[in-house]
Amino acid sequence: MQNESSAATLSNTSLARRAWEIRRKAVRMGEVQGQGYVGQALGVADVLAVSYFHALNYRPTDPEWEGRDRFLLSIGHYAIALYAALIEARILPEAELETYGADDSRLPMSGMAAYTPGMEITGGSLGHGLGIGVGMAMGLKAKKNPAFVYNLMSDGELGEGSTWEAAMSAAHHKLSKLICIVDFNDQQADGKSTETLTAEPLADKWAAFGWHVQRVDGNDIQALVAAFDAARNLEDDRPRVIVCDTVMCKGVPFLESREITHFVRVESDEWQKALAVLDDNKPEE
Repeated sequence: MQNESSAATLSNTSLARRAWEIRRKAVRMGEVQGQGYVGQALGVADVLAVSYFHALNYRPTDPEWEGRDRFLLSIGHYAIALYAALIEARILPEAELETYGADDSRLPMSGMAAYTPGMEITGGSLGHGLGIGVGMAMGLKAKKNPAFVYNLMSDGELGEGSTWEAAMSAAHHKLSKLICIVDFNDQQADGKSTETLTAEPLADKWAAFGWHVQRVDGNDIQALVAAFDAARNLEDDRPRVIVCDTVMCKGVPFLESREITHFVRVESDEWQKALAVLDDNKPEE
């Protein structure tokens, strides 16, 4: 594992356990408020597990460490997912989980960098994360800092012009330490992203903009590990993008099957049912 909390690379089984923990923590936070973007958290948990427990270089006790890899959450409404990962990574104490969305909490419902250790940017105005990532990567490159910059964005952001301006800039400036992760769950507030404003053929578009492109099953730990390793170890000056096809509400079938999952409705008696489903499918250590 790259992060300094452990000296050994986690097995795929251990990473699956981390993803399960992230899912469970996100559902627990949703239960605290009775709402939240838990569908996205369940869907992207595998990506976050591989990011924080395989790829990223960081110090849990020093989230401002200059040598850290930067992980940008462009999609601010995914904050519940990132909080779960930050708690699992011991950057945040688990006790704060119970404060999710409360007044004066460090875990507001939309991610804000001023509130939360480990939250690099204030996301939410979609389409801005990649541009900020370009600026960060340029700054690190100028300082000869070898840290990577990861930007997690949604497929809905592919419809924003600023995303593609940033993509052109990254290739022009040869930002080989910039890795963009696209959570492609084909859902946004107005319906399916492919029907609202399709970005396909997506891999061809990124390649045409000068990026190294991989597209993988974002709920397959082994595929994610291979993709992250390839992105980090590629020996050329292209920026890298990993398009991750994910399933909203992954791991809780009765939520997966709901017609509307972007802000999935969970009844008060269903939070514990969701936790029970996850517990019934707990990965082995």
